[in-house]
Amino acid sequence: MTTETAKKPSVLFVCVHNAGRSQMAAAFLTTLAKGQIEVRSAGSQPAEKVNPAAVEAMSELGIDMSAEIPKILTTEAVKESDVVITMGCGDECPYFPGKRYEDWVLEDPAGQGVDAVRPIRDEIKTRIEGLIDSLIPASK
Repeated sequence: MTTETAKKPSVLFVCVHNAGRSQMAAAFLTTLAKGQIEVRSAGSQPAEKVNPAAVEAMSELGIDMSAEIPKILTTEAVKESDVVITMGCGDECPYFPGKRYEDWVLEDPAGQGVDAVRPIRDEIKTRIEGLIDSLIPASK
């Protein structure tokens, strides 16, 4: 354990394939929170690779997700997180009392081109900004 006065809040983003929405959300939170929040993402049925249209849409904003790899959702990842944000994984996400759970209803970018992914990306960015404000009230 570190000797910080307060533990950093931690957030886990979960979607089925961990290839689009949860990866974009994690990349935005990592970038915008500037190290003040611990970030994880996972999927209940991870894809082989991150959605290329999501990678392209994020690179347009200067965020590189090209090295990210979809990860399997584990009970440990949920236990270690303060906030769990699901994006369409339904009942496959384990529930632990005392955690903050949110379900973000977002269109699935799987199989869509970058033009269809941009509005999803922009909606995620708006939600991430609100999430940061709720976790680090003095961030502005």
